[in-house]
Amino acid sequence: MFNGSLYTGTREENYTLLIKQLTALVEDERSRIANLANASALLQQFLEDINWVGFYLLEGDELVLGPFQGKPACTRIAVGRGVCGTSIARKEAILVDDVHQFPGHIACDSASNSEMVIPLYSGGQLIGLLDIDSPLFSRFDETDLQYLTIFTERLGEYL
Repeated sequence: MFNGSLYTGTREENYTLLIKQLTALVEDERSRIANLANASALLQQFLEDINWVGFYLLEGDELVLGPFQGKPACTRIAVGRGVCGTSIARKEAILVDDVHQFPGHIACDSASNSEMVIPLYSGGQLIGLLDIDSPLFSRFDETDLQYLTIFTERLGEYL
């Protein structure tokens, strides 16, 4: 059962609590959409200094917008295009300190200055990605990447 909680510990303790909260939200739910929606809402409440968080789902050679929190976003992104498409093509997470310097960056929200993208797997298959944008430059670091990778891995177990 999900229990809301204040995040008053160290970053690592707070991330560990976040992952426990995610598990409580998704472990008894079979709907992929419901689990992705709750995961994006949970991240929105947890992360500071972000302006968009959500999922893109892989359909053929495109990423299609999935559940998210934030302003309206690009609906379809070609594999290999922008930060998200590059992450999917490479099958690897990408941290971007300044999106304006990323070749081919797609500016869905001109307020975004940094971005983190993490591939999402379910049953061993690449199904999409987690995308998080921030209005701050260099908002994301290796600690964020480490724990949000665990977050996406746990989520993928229930998709």
